[in-house]
Amino acid sequence: MADAEALDQPDEALVRAVVAGAHSALAALYDRYGRRAYSLARRICGDDNLAEDVVQEVFLTFWREPRRFDPARGGFGTWILTLVHHKSVDTVRREAAIRRRTVAVVDEAQEWSAPGPGADHGALQAMEAGQVRDALSGLPAEQREALALAYFGGYSQREVATLTGVPLGTVKSRMFSGMRRLRGALGPVLREISSDAGGGA
Repeated sequence: MADAEALDQPDEALVRAVVAGAHSALAALYDRYGRRAYSLARRICGDDNLAEDVVQEVFLTFWREPRRFDPARGGFGTWILTLVHHKSVDTVRREAAIRRRTVAVVDEAQEWSAPGPGADHGALQAMEAGQVRDALSGLPAEQREALALAYFGGYSQREVATLTGVPLGTVKSRMFSGMRRLRGALGPVLREISSDAGGGA
């Protein structure tokens, strides 16, 4: 929270203080514009958590690179809200791309089945695939995408990292966290699928 003295300062003075490394000045600017920034991000993103992430990232970027703001081009409020708008649009596009990739590979689960004789076996596999789709839908988007690409897309962890544009270590962490959550939902079904999918690392 900003101190009372900082709250009384004009934007230009607070920006200069942020350049000098004053946390209280950043807090004052956040108090002044944070609510409007969140409202804008919420309208664009349509999601509370995404909107909060956008606002935090924008203000964190400003804290790291305060000289990016040029007062000759306009006021701080207009500038920071413009950044929030651009970041929100980028976030919506990124989330849409994740959903498209995930839906594409998860839909392949409808046709997934391990080799085995008889119609009963095929029906069991179809039921298991449906359970996996339902469980995947409850995961965070990043974990869902990594697991779907690996188990239904047939990609290795390194290939998943390339496809999603994130480090290999991040992919491994997402898959580990996602698998841990899936185990609670799927139990023996997941163990059978894991053994059939093989080591994709």
